[in-house]
Amino acid sequence: MARVHAMPPEHNAGAEHMLVSMLRPLVERGHDVSVWLSRYSKAREVYDYRGVGVVPLEARMDFGAAVRKASVLVSHLECVPSTAALTRGYGKPLAVICHNTHRPTFRNIAAGGTALAVYNSEWMRAEAELFFAEYPRSVRPAGEMVVRPPVFAEEYATRPGKAVTLINCCEEKGGRVLEALARRMPDVQFMAVRGAYGEQILPDLPNVEVVEHVDGQDMREKVFGRTKVLLMPSFYESWGRAGVEALASGIPVVAHPTPGLCESLGEAGVFVDRNDVDGYEAVLRKLLAPAEYRLASKRAKARSAALDPAAELASWCDAVEALAR
Repeated sequence: MARVHAMPPEHNAGAEHMLVSMLRPLVERGHDVSVWLSRYSKAREVYDYRGVGVVPLEARMDFGAAVRKASVLVSHLECVPSTAALTRGYGKPLAVICHNTHRPTFRNIAAGGTALAVYNSEWMRAEAELFFAEYPRSVRPAGEMVVRPPVFAEEYATRPGKAVTLINCCEEKGGRVLEALARRMPDVQFMAVRGAYGEQILPDLPNVEVVEHVDGQDMREKVFGRTKVLLMPSFYESWGRAGVEALASGIPVVAHPTPGLCESLGEAGVFVDRNDVDGYEAVLRKLLAPAEYRLASKRAKARSAALDPAAELASWCDAVEALAR
């Protein structure tokens, strides 16, 4: 039985989607999987979230007792230090899912006792190697693997819409870029999807539709079914799950060339520096032409097929089961 100590789904959409997508295959294999939230939310009773049982913090249940009964603990983000302390105390194996390359992520793993480190990209694994070179081998994770944030294409694939879309309109994700483009291109329809975090830049312009925060399971209908081109002029992305979700529908993605986005989008990505608004406008004008759009859409679908998560998820489930023995 795997018990998972995690943050509430509404805190970080990308991390939540990755975590749930990795837990669902374990449930399908017959394992008893539960997510224990570490922050207060509106929920007070245990509930099901996309097939995974969730225990809210306000349910007032005994996490320590659950740890004693668990076979494997899985943790991520700021929950790692406290979960690691419990796993060491109870002698349980710990798997840590790493969502970014920030030093606290690797430092938490280096606290010792991590049985398995799971990186979301090859570039993150390389960054971890550089970080751990400073530490003795005794505190490094006993095992490691790469599981790219799983996107089940059939859950997102739809007929693209007409808007140029940005998901999460904070400065770091490119809110200023969207605003500048909307002012320059009054003939183009834009969609600004409010993010779950960060100060949102939501232009009050006739060609910009503002959409409130969308839950992951509604992205196909409310976002991708209305999107023609997705913008990702992010300052930082360790992978960029939203871009991969868009690829499932053949939606081209215009992105800032972060290492994560370059790895995730591959040859399907159209890369422009986030400070080059002229470049973004030129690329959008070109992409919105029918012939160019068809070619970009074909590349997007091909990349989506290449990112089929089945093999990596099978390896992930095998690794968790090996820890449980």
